[in-house]
Amino acid sequence: MLIHLVCFKYKPEFDSAARTEHHERLRGLADITGIIELKVGHDVVRSARSYDAGLLITFRDRAALDAYAKNPRHVPVAQLGAANCDSIVSVDFET
Repeated sequence: MLIHLVCFKYKPEFDSAARTEHHERLRGLADITGIIELKVGHDVVRSARSYDAGLLITFRDRAALDAYAKNPRHVPVAQLGAANCDSIVSVDFET
């Protein structure tokens, strides 16, 4: 299995309603082929080093992650995040 972890630091003007919509759109991707589990949520600690939201996806394998990256349902959601974040970081690792 492969874990895909993404953290989002939203732009200040990306308001609470827009952030919630982004989370819902991310959750809507959970049924894409190759995804075993998908979780998304907002930061509750709010430390100086915290990001605003996180996405955790478990894929069956690397091929599923690669297919997800190009999936026509994922691409616009990824573009929405990129357009409304000051920073996005990710890590992918096998378990």
